[in-house]
Amino acid sequence: MAISLPRPLHALTADELTAAAKDRRWPKWQTMALLHSLQLPVLNACLIEPGHSTAALRTAAHVLAAATGTEKLMIRSDGGVEKKQYYRGGNTFPVEEIPSRTAGLLADGRAVILAEPTNRFTNRLTVLIRMDRPGPRRPGSLTLEALGPGYDVADLTRGQIPPQVTAHLDDIDWDHYQPPRWNEWNITGDRCPGGEDARRHRRVERLATQTLTDGGHLDGTVGAEHAEAWLRERGFLHLFAPQPTREALAKRARRLFEDAFFLAAAQPNRNWHCLATAFSVFDEPRTIYWDLVDGERKYAATAPAAARDEERAA
Repeated sequence: MAISLPRPLHALTADELTAAAKDRRWPKWQTMALLHSLQLPVLNACLIEPGHSTAALRTAAHVLAAATGTEKLMIRSDGGVEKKQYYRGGNTFPVEEIPSRTAGLLADGRAVILAEPTNRFTNRLTVLIRMDRPGPRRPGSLTLEALGPGYDVADLTRGQIPPQVTAHLDDIDWDHYQPPRWNEWNITGDRCPGGEDARRHRRVERLATQTLTDGGHLDGTVGAEHAEAWLRERGFLHLFAPQPTREALAKRARRLFEDAFFLAAAQPNRNWHCLATAFSVFDEPRTIYWDLVDGERKYAATAPAAARDEERAA
């Protein structure tokens, strides 16, 4: 049977989005489809499953680039068996480099998500959103962890950089919507040893050894001062500007709570205990959600396990 050509997420029909949102083989793509079906902002992207030809990959990349009006695309990976050296996605590359840069991922059995590019150095606000509860119909909590200008999602999810501001709500009934009062929010400030200078240094260190090296901008043997110089030379000064993160988070906290409640109600695992997603405000300005992570289903199901789940759900 012929494999259909990948299509951009924003071009999928409602039925196609519903099918993608139920496919646990590709967890990131599954939740991107769910987010888009709920009309929450998400990057336009396409999924390249293992087995597609290089020609199909090249065609999909050009179609997505044309749809988004860009000559570069972001590369992410999804599903498959993860290894110790996990692919750090999120960097952007020229369309003509996409086949060579994704060949290894596809050969390892991982899917590739191509997405419209973002600038990882000019974000205005980054928020990690975590929803917790001990079990269904039991009260839980919401935690918002935020970083301000010049940081990105990876700093919170895998960069071990502490948030500048944390907002927390307890005693949330995730089954019945009740808007929180302002006095119910517990907001705490900077708890990074060494303060903002130490946090900024950790950010530029990570840029030097990972982000800028992975993107081909630095060679990986240089230090934080080289990453800082690279940013300043290109006018990416957001990281070195004032950080009004508390005010920015307070402005959006109510809406983030509403979106979190909406997501918790819509995601397919009704027995969830911990869900997490990330939210970014770009410099344009533009807002997007990344993928929704279910703590109990972090990794893709194997084919037999997925089949058993479908049988139980039938």
